[in-house]
Amino acid sequence: MKKLLPLTAAMLAATTGVSVAHGETALEKSPPGEPYGQVSDVLPIPEFVPGLGTLFVYPTILPAGPFLAYDHDGKLSATVYMTPLEDLQKGTAYDGLGVGSHTVSDVEIYYNAGYPGVEKPHARIVLYHDDEAKGRLAE
Repeated sequence: MKKLLPLTAAMLAATTGVSVAHGETALEKSPPGEPYGQVSDVLPIPEFVPGLGTLFVYPTILPAGPFLAYDHDGKLSATVYMTPLEDLQKGTAYDGLGVGSHTVSDVEIYYNAGYPGVEKPHARIVLYHDDEAKGRLAE
């Protein structure tokens, strides 16, 4: 796992300055519009996932993301990446990943063992976009 952290940190540093194809204001409220799709429409997960919110993603860029995470009021609260550990261990690079907002107040990186729809163990990287975002997504 110690080898994963430098790689994940490098990936995060490479992505935080990259913008999504749309202007940031177009992504501030849910739904973000084309080409994003709501994750709960294609994977067996609830519409609102406690801790992550309501997720939208480009279906063609799975599994890494970015996933746009919205709170109950439809406010963009976080950008999430779910990178399979197996792919990272093989040397896969995830370059040019977008962000939902360039404002980042907090970052979390943690392990997830997988679940229906995303079965492979993965590193989850969450960029929170304001100081209250984590609390809004937890409810």
